[in-house]
Amino acid sequence: MPAAPTLLPSPGTAPGRPTILRVHDVADPAAWAGEHRAELREILATHGALLVRGLGLVDLAVTGAVFRTLASELMVEREAFAAREAYPGGVYSATTWPANQQMCMHHELSYACEVPALMMFACVTAPALGGATCVADAAEVLRALPAELVERAERVGWLLTRNYNDEIGASFQDAFGTSDRAEVETYCRANSIEFTWLPDDGLRTRQRRPAVLRHPVTGARCWFNQLAFLSEWTLAEEVREYLVDEYGPDGLPFNTSFGDGEPIDAEIVATINDAYEIHTRREPWQSGDLLLVDNLACAHSRDAFTGAREVLVAPADPVRVTETATTGVDAR
Repeated sequence: MPAAPTLLPSPGTAPGRPTILRVHDVADPAAWAGEHRAELREILATHGALLVRGLGLVDLAVTGAVFRTLASELMVEREAFAAREAYPGGVYSATTWPANQQMCMHHELSYACEVPALMMFACVTAPALGGATCVADAAEVLRALPAELVERAERVGWLLTRNYNDEIGASFQDAFGTSDRAEVETYCRANSIEFTWLPDDGLRTRQRRPAVLRHPVTGARCWFNQLAFLSEWTLAEEVREYLVDEYGPDGLPFNTSFGDGEPIDAEIVATINDAYEIHTRREPWQSGDLLLVDNLACAHSRDAFTGAREVLVAPADPVRVTETATTGVDAR
């Protein structure tokens, strides 16, 4: 007669903090993850994000094994907005971003046609100060935003314009995983991305995406986009001024607008970021932590930090945005 499954302890929550599950004496993290996979995913479906503390994920191979055990399918990242290091087995380093700058709330790859439903993070080395990977409930954020902003964004979607070059941000070779222009063009056509080749091996793209999704499990309407994060108004003022002087107002590495092309001003960006801040949950990393995030239900961010910080990441469980969008915005 098979043994009864071992039940996990109840996860704990506190105001302003994500749901935390503390475990002890785990000799084989991958085996533990396999034993408790269904329970972990059930907790994640309820809370949107789950921090597992005590697994001891400080090794790349072990972390990769845990990621592969918990995911239904790991994804190969395309269209990254900043450089990452790719490791074998679908594991990546955290996005390269200045340590002294806040990385604003966003849903991973929300500008793509195929997005990860699950994001997994493991802290190999915790920073001395700051550096938390924070989360915010996308349904709560949507309810906190002005109704007229939500209605407009839901009706027309949002538009991302990107300029790829070898000087700042990700090059098109990094973002698309190839230096073959024909392959890039094929990918763009298949993913509803307008493209224009520029001098000096540059590339400009435009893609219109839905701003609101309906969660396929809970049915909740979720604010799902990077309208604020990839806007010029989220950049530090001195950085924005330098980039505009260097590349011109149309040459920023990324910028956003409403889906009909109407610009988004600094006040709208501030309104969105304020709503995120109100609903932000954060917990300082401890080395060995595992963070699971429902990428449709929760946005995530990264606090500024000091000291060494090494976090491994895996996007997983791809879903097409057309399957969850609340409008018919172009995202084939």
